[in-house]
Amino acid sequence: MQPDAQYISTRGQIDPVSFQDAVLMGLATDGGLLLPREIPDLSGQLPRLAALPYPELATQVMLPFVAGSLTEAELRVLVERSYATFRHPEVTPLVAAGPVHILELFHGPTLAFKDVALQLLGNLFEHVLAKTGQKLNILGATSGDTGSAAIAGVRGRQGIHIFIMHPNGKVSPLQERQMTSVLDANVHNIAIEGTFDDGQHVLKEIFNDLPFKQEYALGAVNSVNWARVLAQVVYYFHAAFRLQAETGCAKIQVSVPTGNFGDIFAGYVAMRMGAPIARLILATNENDILARFFNTGVYARGQVFATSSPSMDIQVASNFERYLYYRVGQDPVRLRELMAEFARTGRIVLEPGDTTIVADAGNQAQTLATIATYYRDHGYLLDPHTAVGVAVGERFLDPATPTVCLATAHPAKFPATIQEAVGQDVAHHPILDALADLPTRCTVLPATKTAIEQFMRDKLGSL
Repeated sequence: MQPDAQYISTRGQIDPVSFQDAVLMGLATDGGLLLPREIPDLSGQLPRLAALPYPELATQVMLPFVAGSLTEAELRVLVERSYATFRHPEVTPLVAAGPVHILELFHGPTLAFKDVALQLLGNLFEHVLAKTGQKLNILGATSGDTGSAAIAGVRGRQGIHIFIMHPNGKVSPLQERQMTSVLDANVHNIAIEGTFDDGQHVLKEIFNDLPFKQEYALGAVNSVNWARVLAQVVYYFHAAFRLQAETGCAKIQVSVPTGNFGDIFAGYVAMRMGAPIARLILATNENDILARFFNTGVYARGQVFATSSPSMDIQVASNFERYLYYRVGQDPVRLRELMAEFARTGRIVLEPGDTTIVADAGNQAQTLATIATYYRDHGYLLDPHTAVGVAVGERFLDPATPTVCLATAHPAKFPATIQEAVGQDVAHHPILDALADLPTRCTVLPATKTAIEQFMRDKLGSL
């Protein structure tokens, strides 16, 4: 029998909580991020895990993290229900394209990698709330795909309302329509006057308003929620096992387009668990705060640049604190000092020293050129975020270690960029084409804690 999983805050000022409580808490009440007290070592189980289909692999990889809150049978039911919504039998298939392999993470309901985690999170929320009789009001901020995936995960569910903030006019029109065309009574879309970083700042302010958080039973779907990261850990194992079977390689390397550091942190966790991964390749666009950190040791806030990969147009990565906790030797006092310094000055410095992650940035011209090259030479159409990952991943190719690039969205979500890159209108998907004539609902608000809290009070008070 496994010991119960326990979760602690990176800032070390809460008592350990169960997986179930961690899922509902989202952001820790001391302002930190939740992490398991111990990361299990699965290195001795790799041959057994490699033979499993995706849903069963997900069950076995996640099982040690949910002990005490979910039985194996309960977890298996939730996992199978979540991935039954995906349109590919492998859930996240691996496809060869030129010098790399592409792990397609966009076969879920909203055609984005966020579905892998948020379909599961929606089912987890519903399961826990049914068991406890509680209600939950979700508040999230999105730079594009998180919002629509979160909405798809909880729309129409009992006991849940969801409020999603996106930067007004700064997500792709299709991403916006995927969110605002959902008219279920429990879905509330907010276009904030500002950037995604402004939305993240407001989100943290509200979650740190503990009386409001408690009164309105706030929960999180952003990657601050540990269950988001946990679900994403699985596909790193899956990719490695599939490529080992295909090539006989000992390990793989994975290129991850990232802005918020959640997806690549899941890969970091997978490596700590013993997944056969030699290193991670962190790929950013011009918003390169993370690439600069891994190359110089300086983590410094900069200007947010609008690009054709808008989900990566971020200068403050909300999951970076989890990684930083391990970089400072799991010392919450040192972590608190660094986060206070960053809040005060917008800058912290660490000595470079983690060889598990290499990093670089790809600019707009390189993104477009990569889309064009892969379409012309390999017959494969990349979305602009995935193209950043491929462009950077190609700089770190290793003949002995196959490279997997994570495909984070279907190219049809970015038709204008695809047409600019390849000169043809080839990026379509029937799910997205059907959005064109649907009615929408959205409220434009200032990016302030006061405005968002009042909006939530007005909506929830009238229910």
